[in-house]
Amino acid sequence: MNYALIGCGRISPNHIIAAKDNGLNIVAICDIDRLAMEEKIDRFNLSKQIKLYTDYEEMINNEAIDLIAIATESGKHANIALDCIEKGINLIIEKPIALSLEDADKIIDKAREKNIKVCACHQNRFNKSVQKIRQAIDDNRFGKMFHGTAHVRWNRGKSYYTQAPWRGTWEQDGGALMNQCIHNIDLLRWLMGDDVDEVFAYTSNLNHDYIEAEDLGIALVKFSSGAYGIVEGTTNVYPKNLEETLYLFGEKGTVKAGGTSVNIIEEWNFADNKDIAEQVKAQYHENPPNVYGFGHTPLYKDVIQAINEDRQPYITADAGRRALELILAIYKSSRENRPIKLPLKMKGSKQ
Repeated sequence: MNYALIGCGRISPNHIIAAKDNGLNIVAICDIDRLAMEEKIDRFNLSKQIKLYTDYEEMINNEAIDLIAIATESGKHANIALDCIEKGINLIIEKPIALSLEDADKIIDKAREKNIKVCACHQNRFNKSVQKIRQAIDDNRFGKMFHGTAHVRWNRGKSYYTQAPWRGTWEQDGGALMNQCIHNIDLLRWLMGDDVDEVFAYTSNLNHDYIEAEDLGIALVKFSSGAYGIVEGTTNVYPKNLEETLYLFGEKGTVKAGGTSVNIIEEWNFADNKDIAEQVKAQYHENPPNVYGFGHTPLYKDVIQAINEDRQPYITADAGRRALELILAIYKSSRENRPIKLPLKMKGSKQ
């Protein structure tokens, strides 16, 4: 299966490793910075036969590609995705899938029309810990779900934003919630039943006066089931990343996942006593070197299988849209200082 990567920035090593791990034939990579591409070729000992492009349109017009990963700045995801789908190329799109619901819907509709597989890259769903929690939910071990919380308590300093000037802008990115916290927000919505009734939120920029967007977001989510969710996301934690945690509280179960990127089960208590907590904690424990975790390789494996089997990937474009919708609802609530009902009706807005 011929593969290409668009975007050779901070997350690109995870995509290259996942492509290699799954035996994809890397035929081309694309970035506006040629040195960034050459560095990846050398660093990952890639074939010198791989074509380097500074224009993705030239690449998709000249190369026979089955699967592309889009890892550019967020504001460019939608246009690149639509051009690739038009060419019949399957996609893995880094989070967020787009910056507006209108663009997300265009991707979903066009992919359906062309029978193209599009995966939203929310790789933490493939964490061993998260898969174990999902199994407990599917087996109804929690009973009635009461509430869940998602916390991302990280640090991002000025050097992070000057490294890529698009970061923290409304046009190309968003703030702590859209960039750093979207994975945990995705997990909270997915594990709490997906259907959201209402959101009320505050966002603020307390410590990063050189960016446009928020560095703190706090939201209360009311799910259609009657359960509640709490979102807390910040890039203000001194002096470095502290934790990313996810709590789920049900009638018959309590779970806490933590660590670098919810890779570790820290609490595991169920009334049915079907397993031993300490054994579960030991078995479903991962220690990744960074916040991106180990999820890209199994995500790629699933997408390859989805293409070969002509089925939808485990993490669909619709899943990416739902995470985006919740964050846009949080932004809207904060801006208008009122509760916001879902589903969200928002055309074109990026904040």
